[in-house]
Amino acid sequence: ITASHEQRDIMIDVVQRTAEQVFMPLTVGGGIRTIEDIRALLNAGTDKVSINSTACTNPEFVREAARKFGSQCIVVNIDPKRVDRDGEEFWEVHINGGRTPTGLEAVQWAKQVEELGAGEIVLTSMDCDGTKDGYDLEITAAVAQAVSIPVVASGGAGNPDHLADAILIGKANAALAASIFHFGEYTITAAKQRMRQLGVAVRL
Repeated sequence: ITASHEQRDIMIDVVQRTAEQVFMPLTVGGGIRTIEDIRALLNAGTDKVSINSTACTNPEFVREAARKFGSQCIVVNIDPKRVDRDGEEFWEVHINGGRTPTGLEAVQWAKQVEELGAGEIVLTSMDCDGTKDGYDLEITAAVAQAVSIPVVASGGAGNPDHLADAILIGKANAALAASIFHFGEYTITAAKQRMRQLGVAVRL
């Protein structure tokens, strides 16, 4: 997450060992700066790469990556924060692990990355991330309805109901969660079962 901010290189050896053991789609992000970085990750076994900081500072990088490797493996991570701009709320995209504002508006940037060739967006609310109070459903729905590529909601999951809300209210195609699974609060199976009870068409 902080590889770009700290200007660290990608841990290719970790990716390779993970890909050898994990038999589900694997997406890797953080510190991706060049086409060679993407090639190295794909060769190491990752299925998709997630780009944020480099996409914002050099949008043509997204287009070049999509042309070389295909849109299906190019994910752009968008990290918006709610800020005040001349008395109006503005959903400003941030980079470098959420530390640096870009001046880009989240919905317009989402439309642009789709045009550039990204095949998927991971949308992480910087305001909700780590709170466990639920996703920012307003921003999620606005972005999801503005593009035709899949949008993954991220930032704020505290229970399986929040995951369902991301799909049913936020109109996301998928929901990303970390803490609730890492700390054993819920199993993935239990979360899926609850989502199905709430009306999400999820495979058990």
